[in-house]
Amino acid sequence: MSDKMRVISFEKILTMITEELKERGSIFGIHQGKFYRNKSGKSIELFGEKLTSPLGPAAGPNSQLTQNIVASYLTGSRFIELKTVQIIDGEDLPVAKPCIRAEDECYNVEWSTELRVPDAYDEYIKAWFLLHVLMKELKLSEERDFMFNMSVGYDLEGIKSPKIDAYIEGMRNASNTAVWKECREVLLNNINSFTNFTKEDLDKISPVVCPSITLSTLHGCPPQEIERISEYLLKEKNLHTFIKMNPTLLGEKFVRDTFDAMGYDYVVLNGHHFVNDLQYSDAIAMLKRLKVVAGKLNLEIGVKLTNTLPVKIDNGELPGEEMYMSGRSLFPLSITLASRLSKDFDGDLQISYSGGADYFNIDKILATGIQPITVATTILKPGGYERITQMAEKVEGELKGGFAGINTELLDKLAKECINDKHHVKDLRTVDSRKLSLELPTYDCATAPCTIGCPINQQIPEYVALVGDKKYDEAFAVIANDNTAPAITGSICNHNCQYKCTRLDYDESVSIRDMKKIAVLNSQDKFIENVKVSEIKSGKKVAVIGAGPAGMATALFLRRNGVDVTVMDRKEKPYGVIEYVIPEFRISSEMIKKDFELVKSHGVEFKFGVNENFNIDELKKAYDYVVLAIGAWKPGSVSLKEGSEKAVNAIQFLETHKAKKGDMNLGKHVCVIGGGDVAMDCARAAKRVAGVETVSIVYRRTKKFMPADREEIQLALADGVLFKELLSPVAIKDGILVCDEMVLGDKDASGRRSPVATGNTVELDADTVIFAVGEKVDSEILEKNAIELDAKGFAKVNNTCETSISNVYVAGDMKKGPATIVKAIADGKTVAKDILAKEGLSNDFEKKVISVDQKTIYSRKGILKDAINSEKEAERCLSCNNICELCVDVCPNRANIMIEVEGDFVSSHQIVHIDGMCNECGNCGIFCPYKGNPYKDKITAFWNEEDFVDSTNKGFLIINKDKGLCKVRTENGEIVDYTIGEENVVSKQMKSVIKSCLEKYSYML
Repeated sequence: MSDKMRVISFEKILTMITEELKERGSIFGIHQGKFYRNKSGKSIELFGEKLTSPLGPAAGPNSQLTQNIVASYLTGSRFIELKTVQIIDGEDLPVAKPCIRAEDECYNVEWSTELRVPDAYDEYIKAWFLLHVLMKELKLSEERDFMFNMSVGYDLEGIKSPKIDAYIEGMRNASNTAVWKECREVLLNNINSFTNFTKEDLDKISPVVCPSITLSTLHGCPPQEIERISEYLLKEKNLHTFIKMNPTLLGEKFVRDTFDAMGYDYVVLNGHHFVNDLQYSDAIAMLKRLKVVAGKLNLEIGVKLTNTLPVKIDNGELPGEEMYMSGRSLFPLSITLASRLSKDFDGDLQISYSGGADYFNIDKILATGIQPITVATTILKPGGYERITQMAEKVEGELKGGFAGINTELLDKLAKECINDKHHVKDLRTVDSRKLSLELPTYDCATAPCTIGCPINQQIPEYVALVGDKKYDEAFAVIANDNTAPAITGSICNHNCQYKCTRLDYDESVSIRDMKKIAVLNSQDKFIENVKVSEIKSGKKVAVIGAGPAGMATALFLRRNGVDVTVMDRKEKPYGVIEYVIPEFRISSEMIKKDFELVKSHGVEFKFGVNENFNIDELKKAYDYVVLAIGAWKPGSVSLKEGSEKAVNAIQFLETHKAKKGDMNLGKHVCVIGGGDVAMDCARAAKRVAGVETVSIVYRRTKKFMPADREEIQLALADGVLFKELLSPVAIKDGILVCDEMVLGDKDASGRRSPVATGNTVELDADTVIFAVGEKVDSEILEKNAIELDAKGFAKVNNTCETSISNVYVAGDMKKGPATIVKAIADGKTVAKDILAKEGLSNDFEKKVISVDQKTIYSRKGILKDAINSEKEAERCLSCNNICELCVDVCPNRANIMIEVEGDFVSSHQIVHIDGMCNECGNCGIFCPYKGNPYKDKITAFWNEEDFVDSTNKGFLIINKDKGLCKVRTENGEIVDYTIGEENVVSKQMKSVIKSCLEKYSYML
């Protein structure tokens, strides 16, 4: 494919809108339920015009094409900041692709419109007409309640050029332009097809499209040039003018310190921009002079805050050397600059705001007196344009007419508080990527990333929905199908699922683990009471050595499917480390007992207090299968220059702490060496010991690079644990822990920055030092039983966990070292499946199909909402396995569409890519949960042969619609001629997609 966007005629785009609305109740994928109507009657006033919403798209990817602007308006945008035009345009404008990466904070490498300026002009005029039509036809407003604001760059010479001058003049009065006349004629010819839009409405459409302009200059533009351009726009063009300003005005130190404090320390700044860009004092002086000029002309002059921030491309995020940052990380900079400027003008400076605005702060920005507010990054994320509706509805009641000055105290307060606001600091989304290690399917791609991310593939959307409906028994049955330790994992699972949750790209993950715990507390006991023990279906017996999560899982899965199982363990109770080591404040004994009762209830036999010096040959005389599921109890070690013997092992410490209920003598000062979850447990446990005054976690990197779960780190901080970062212990002597001071160097193979010694040392008071550096598996047990080991001392196993000895398996920690509880359960399922298959027994792992209300799921799209600690959390679940369509949501150009098909599909919903509407920005690939890019990997509908030939995408081109003639590039890349209905030429799936497109969606072709 190519990145050429094909201009759509006004008549064609009008047809697309009316047909889609009639057939599907949507326009460019925007559902009618998200069309915005102001119900309060309140408005803001800008340049003498009333707007029923203060919001709109910032000049960028969401205001480049007619359909972008239409989608923005439908969802609540009333201030449309058109994408910037400049003298270099079209094919002469070098834009590297992909050009957008909005995974968290957003980066882009694009500049102005990618169209030729005359084509961009036509797009804007077509949109101008369509908004008037939709306003009346859909009864969104009786009178025009929106305005366009043009944006131009980058220097005075270019702005005065005939091309840009014609553009500006055409926006000031479009009545004599060809596109204006074309749009009027098309609407006149179709006037009888409308219900509410009349010829009188058409005649009232004003040719004055833009009475205002935003000046966007290049980085490094001299202040004298900015002032000259502004005076030109005011005096010569009689336009209300906003001057776009850069966050570099704040100075490099402020920006660097802010990013470091908020967790964006990895952002690499370009120092020369802070030197060469407009300086703050020059900006103040210039604006004061321009306010005088504008006042004499009865025009408004203001600032657009802010431009994106240029930063270095350090990790190949996008092609090139420099990219431009926007989004939530930019908010503290933009709002601080707004605050400083407002103070210097005593609140009398009009600000058009952009820079990290979203649902969580939009009301706070508006409350300061700032208006209008434009957004970009938030609507490039899942939910897309439909996020605007929620924002518009949130602020509707706060609209207060014209600009009346800015409340500088309130704005200053907002600027200070946002530094610690969870919606802006990096910690809210520390996950690098939600991507699954799966290729994007051509068809049937809807999937729940949480389920795939879960090692035991629990049906998470299903049980979350059931908990939300308070159907606890049904929810627990779904959980127990795959999970043999629901109470334990509902309390302390490391929740891999939550790191894949789509909500991370909205706000924060659904609290999946908490929803499981709700089901557990309400239903597990009842479930256990009603368990019917399965009959023994096999004459074979299984011995499981180790009653940890892996052993218990293996046993339960086998026993409930008809196999006789005995579990043996050296301890007197099951669940090993969970029972004996993990502190009670993290998981209660009651919750552990629930899971033991669950396993027992299925008929599993137990032998506790058994000597683990077993002999496999002896075991195999009594048992047909042996599963080794012994935990990692062997202490790890750290080599110090002096005093290693004085340190306490983490597992030993925690086991003693739990057994003695914290009745220990640790002294006043405790240091814990390590950065994992066990280190957090040790530190929090030590804080609860009488006499302990300080507990410090000592780690050679920074907190950001600790392997511990973010939640565990936050809990440790809340308990008052101190974090001593960038320290590497070297000796313990006389109650002192001596550490080398470190700095972070280059990245190592793990992607983390390597700690490098500075040559300085730091001494910490340490009456007790605890090593939490990982436990090991005792491989001697395997060795003495003649099980083949790999180079690391682990058993060599196949993909069913079977060792070199037939019918002998390893699972859990014993397989590859310390693992998570849920991975141990996954091993148990794998082993059980293999044994059942060998015995010719079926298993009961079949998933339960639960129907969902699609209308409810669609209504949740675009709705941001903080996590809720109750069953209501289910309302935040997007049920991605039923409806995904993220690639549809996030495409600014609406180039990915959902179609409904019949045929050999799992789902009737399939994705088709419209080549002519795509510019290869790459945004859909960022948010698609699979490896791959929808704009390359989904079936593509082409509009002309040139684009078909220029592409490698599988897809089709309609040659003759009446005869059903097509040219098709098949899934294997073969190009064939195909006639609708013809057999054995294309796949059944491709055949169904083409047929559906022709019969139901021909307006898109």
